[in-house]
Amino acid sequence: MTLRNTQYSYRDAPDVPAFSDEGPVCVMDANCALCAHSAMWIARNDHRGEFRIVPLQSDLGAALMQHYGLDPDDPNSWLFLEEGRAYSGLDALAHVGRRLGGGWRSLSVVLILPRPVRNVLYRFVARNRYRWFGTANLCFVPDPEVRKRLIK
Repeated sequence: MTLRNTQYSYRDAPDVPAFSDEGPVCVMDANCALCAHSAMWIARNDHRGEFRIVPLQSDLGAALMQHYGLDPDDPNSWLFLEEGRAYSGLDALAHVGRRLGGGWRSLSVVLILPRPVRNVLYRFVARNRYRWFGTANLCFVPDPEVRKRLIK
């Protein structure tokens, strides 16, 4: 999916609550075990402590999703904001890897796949993630590194 990617466009959107957007922001499904583990992975590898995590089910998460033309009631989506620009799906994963640096930059290899292939692959995993990984509550993950990054 191609997102409207005007830098920091959400700041001028009346339906998006103001929030601290210093550093990258991940909007993730708070009910997904894969997303909860991904949040822990980000927290463990973000040595500068820059990343913030917003539950998809929060008012802010829903507003950001709608702003970028994504359905906040469809937990198959996730959103990554970096320097005010939005990415979703495997594109978001590649940008997270780049931002984390080191060996995680290799996640960018997914960008060699044509966008339609990336989108199909991402949707396949997203549609099956509850079945494969189960559910969790991101807001109650006991990891203190995750909890201090949450914006609710």
